[in-house]
Amino acid sequence: MTFEPFTPAGSTEQRRYDGRRRAEERTGAPAWDEAPRWEEPAPRWNDPASDPWGQPAQQQWIEDPQWQVPPPQQHQQGRPGEVASPEPEPVPRRAAAGGRFKPVVVGVVVLLLLVAGWQAYRIEGMSDHNQDLATVLAAEKDRTDRLEKQLAGVFDPEAVSSAALPSVFRVRAGSFTGTAFSVGRKAKGNESNLMTNYHVVAEVWTDGGRRVSLERGSTRITATIVDVDKGKDLALLHADTKIAGLATATATVKPGQQVVVVGAPLGLDDSVTTGVISAYRPDDPDGPTIQFDAPINPGNSGGPVVNAANQVVGLATAKAKDAEGIGLAIPIKTACETFTVC
Repeated sequence: MTFEPFTPAGSTEQRRYDGRRRAEERTGAPAWDEAPRWEEPAPRWNDPASDPWGQPAQQQWIEDPQWQVPPPQQHQQGRPGEVASPEPEPVPRRAAAGGRFKPVVVGVVVLLLLVAGWQAYRIEGMSDHNQDLATVLAAEKDRTDRLEKQLAGVFDPEAVSSAALPSVFRVRAGSFTGTAFSVGRKAKGNESNLMTNYHVVAEVWTDGGRRVSLERGSTRITATIVDVDKGKDLALLHADTKIAGLATATATVKPGQQVVVVGAPLGLDDSVTTGVISAYRPDDPDGPTIQFDAPINPGNSGGPVVNAANQVVGLATAKAKDAEGIGLAIPIKTACETFTVC
C-alpha cells in the first residue's frame, strides 16, 4: 500500500498534487510546463568554480598572504560520475653530476700525477745518493782494512810490490847493471827523476858519458845522468818520459819494521825480496846506514827499500861478504837532502 502525504480535503493542492503525481507515474515527466518550485539547478561540469559533484566551491577567505589557501587543483574533464585523476606534480630536475664533479676529478688526477712525479724524483735522487754513499763506504772500508792491517802488524808484500814495481827499472850503464827508481812529484810534464847508486853509473860518468838505458820488460827508456855525489854513493838520473814516482818516508826507521826490496839482481828485473829492518846506524863513518836482512845480490844496487805504507825508506847499496842476511841501505832522507827532488 502506498502512503501519500497528508493533504486537507477539498484543497486545490490535493488536486494539483494528485494530478501531477499521476501524470508522473504514467509518463515519468511533469504534467505541466511550469518549472517545479523546488527544482535544483543541474550541475555544471565545465564550471571551474564548482567541483565534479555539483557542489559550489568553497569561498576563499584571504586575510594574510602567509596564510593564503592555494586554489583548488583543476581536475580533468570527464563524464558525470567519474572521478578525474589529479595531474602528477612536476619532478624537479637534478643537476647533472658529471658537470659538477668533472673539475674535481681532473684536479685529483693532476695532484696524483704531481705526487707520483715527486716521489719518482725523490727515489731517483735517493738511488744516486745511495750509489755515491756505497762508493764512499767501499773506499773507506778499503782504507780502514789497510790501516787495521798496519796497526795489527799485518804485512802485505804482494800489495807493496804491486805498488812499487811500475816505478822500478834496470839500469844499463856501460858494462855495469843496477837498479833505479822514480821518486818524487817535482818533475814537470812528461819528465821523471830517478835515483840510483853512483857506483852503478860510475863507469859512464868517469868516461865523460851521460847516457844510460832504463829497461823493464820490453820497455826501453834513455836517461841522462844529471848529478852525482861520490862520497854518499848517490846519482840522479833524468828521463823525458813520465814515470810514476814513489812516495818517500820522512820518519826514521825502527828495528823490526817489515820491508820489501825491489831490484834486478844479476840483471833479473822485477825481482822482490822481503825482510825486516835489523838496525839503524846513524853514526857510521860513511854516513847514516840502514841494516836489513832481505836477501840482495849484485844488480840490486840502487833499488828501493819499501815499508808497509808503500814509502821508500832507503836505497839498497851493498851486502856483507861471506855473511847471510846483512844488507845495507842509504836512508832516503839523505838522498832527498842531497838532490832536493823528493
